[in-house]
Parts: sequence; C-alpha cells; structure tokens
Amino acid sequence: MIGPLKIKLQLVCGDEFAMGPGKADLLETIAREGSISAAGRAMGMSYRRTWLLVDTMNRCWSEPLVETTAGGGRHRGARLTECGKAVLSDYRALEASIAKAVMPEKGKTKPLEKLAKRLRDKALSSQ
Repeated sequence: MIGPLKIKLQLVCGDEFAMGPGKADLLETIAREGSISAAGRAMGMSYRRTWLLVDTMNRCWSEPLVETTAGGGRHRGARLTECGKAVLSDYRALEASIAKAVMPEKGKTKPLEKLAKRLRDKALSSQ
C-alpha cells in the first residue's frame, strides 16, 4: 500500500496468473520454511492450495521455480531453483520500481497525490 493506492502486479501466462503478490509471498515463505506444506501452514493455506499455486508457477515459466525432494534426510523438502530466485528478485524489483513511479518527486505533484486529495477516508454509508 502506498497511501490509498494498492498495487497488485500480476504477470499472466495464457489464462493463468504466473506471478502476483501472493505467489511471490509464497516463494519467499518456501525459501524460508524449506517445505511446501510448512509454507502453506505459515500462510494459513491448505497443502492442496499451496501445491496448486506452486504447480501453476512451475508450468508458467521457462524453468520450474520450486523443486522438491521427497523422502527422509537432510535434503528433503522444497527449495527455490536458481530460476525461482531470479524470478522472485525481478518481480520484487518491478514492484519497487512501480511504487517509486507513483511516489512524488520533490516539488512535483503526481496524479496519485491529486487523486488522494479527493478520496474519502471511508466510503459513505449506503442508503
């Protein structure tokens, strides 16, 4: 959120959303937790929902973003691939550049500021 503006950057692949803020958050959580199921729990999602989002991402990019290793041992679980790390980093950089584009420069008024001045803090009650 930047003031009253909510930026929701979504990249599409055909009819699928290849990346958006929720999927980027999921990638960060998988990287931190080391597992798809743990990431889902941390984000309050079912394992099935989490897996479907990972599957969509893996199908939409030139290479998988998340790789999994089944079984026991130290190297089991899930991790971001090099492509996954790059896509996440580039997506977050794009978000930051878009956010910067709407921030006012010193001495200049951006359209967002003009709109924000006219926007109510809360909507009026419906009749």
